[in-house]
Amino acid sequence: MEDLLATADHGYLGLLTPDGWPMTVPLNFVYADGRIYFHGAGEGEKMSSLAESPRVTFTVAEGFSIVPSYFRDPRLACPATQYYRCVMIRGHARVVDDVAEKALALQSMMEKLQPEGGHEPIEVGNPIYRKSLKTTAVVAIEIERMTAKFKFGQNLPKSTRAQVAERLTARGCPVDHATVDAIRRYTK
Repeated sequence: MEDLLATADHGYLGLLTPDGWPMTVPLNFVYADGRIYFHGAGEGEKMSSLAESPRVTFTVAEGFSIVPSYFRDPRLACPATQYYRCVMIRGHARVVDDVAEKALALQSMMEKLQPEGGHEPIEVGNPIYRKSLKTTAVVAIEIERMTAKFKFGQNLPKSTRAQVAERLTARGCPVDHATVDAIRRYTK
């Protein structure tokens, strides 16, 4: 789960708006110190919703190969599927007020989004970030429950999984190679 959280480029925040409607917001994030962090404007529908109810969900998903039905059965449509892995989180969101935690979260996000560097580190004492650290809203999700679902044919007989892996290898798309690796990794 932590591997997917570390590598996923975006996730989906689920929350309730003040009028009671559920809302899902795609956003950039970073997983650091056992929390999900994201940033944005200090005002708007998302922030109003979080102020009203801090209970949130957060989901990250990574799609792998689409597996056509004929990889398993020459006539039946039902076996068509897509392999994937996802992490689902339930927790409470809080606006980060501590400047040191805010700087840590924003620097962690930069290390994820721009690992090659090319910027001055975001640190509390760095004068070029003084204004940004005051005006940028950073939200932390305190994780209460984290679960995952990885779908790579683990419910299939070993021989059928091998057949699917063989056909994915023969098809040869870049995602197919990653899927075959995941089948081997997650279905022992």
